[in-house]
Amino acid sequence: MIKKNWLAFSLAFVLPILVVFWWWGGFNAATVAPGMGGPYHYVYIEHVGNFGKIPDVQQKVSDALHAQGITPGNAITILYDDPRITQKRDQRARVGYLLPAGVSVKPPLQIDDMPVRPVLSARVQASMLLAPSAAYQALHDYLQPSGQDIRMPSVELYVAGNSINQMGTLTVEIPR
Repeated sequence: MIKKNWLAFSLAFVLPILVVFWWWGGFNAATVAPGMGGPYHYVYIEHVGNFGKIPDVQQKVSDALHAQGITPGNAITILYDDPRITQKRDQRARVGYLLPAGVSVKPPLQIDDMPVRPVLSARVQASMLLAPSAAYQALHDYLQPSGQDIRMPSVELYVAGNSINQMGTLTVEIPR
């Protein structure tokens, strides 16, 4: 009797959760490699506060761009503070989108450039709910044997998938 209930429970609840986790890229491993990052020309809004609010800020930037007749490029977020040691109210980030050079925007949006620089990057194909933890964990695991840790600022670049069935790709770059 117990075995039958356990099997039914697994099929009804656990299996669907595992399938969704797999579909969202939860089992995908991040690859880590040294390289060069940039250059990036981007539009952004400064955010101070809980990094958990970044998706709301991203939407605000997207809405402001569309209101100005500008199509956003890929998402970019620059995190200046390590959330493991910085209180949520003090966390700072720039949240925005890549843009072609020569595009001008109106406030509250700002534009900046990031030059080419040496980075250590982690790349993973997964949903934005799961990708950051996989990328940062891969960076931590890569650096730990040499006694190093993740350095800030980190640059997060997200390229959305081409369809509803394809997860996007997150690249996290940290200074080398």
